[in-house]
Amino acid sequence: MPSISEFFGITIYMYYAHGQHKAPYFHARYQGSDSSFEIATGKVLAGNLPPKVTKLIQDWATRHKQELLDNWARVLKNEIPKLIQGADND
Repeated sequence: MPSISEFFGITIYMYYAHGQHKAPYFHARYQGSDSSFEIATGKVLAGNLPPKVTKLIQDWATRHKQELLDNWARVLKNEIPKLIQGADND
């Protein structure tokens, strides 16, 4: 799973798992727990991270929406996604 960003102990990564979710999405891992987020809305698709961590990730995703969508297009073409600046550097 390619990591595309890391900030405040959170790792964001992206890969395509056929049939897992219909909309473009990314994964986040924090302290051994994972969640999946829809890129367009920031909605949690699966998982259960702490509310403050979820909000931080959703705010970051809103600021980097186009970069996430560009990476999604890369992943669908079996290309390596690009790194995205973390929330600690925004």
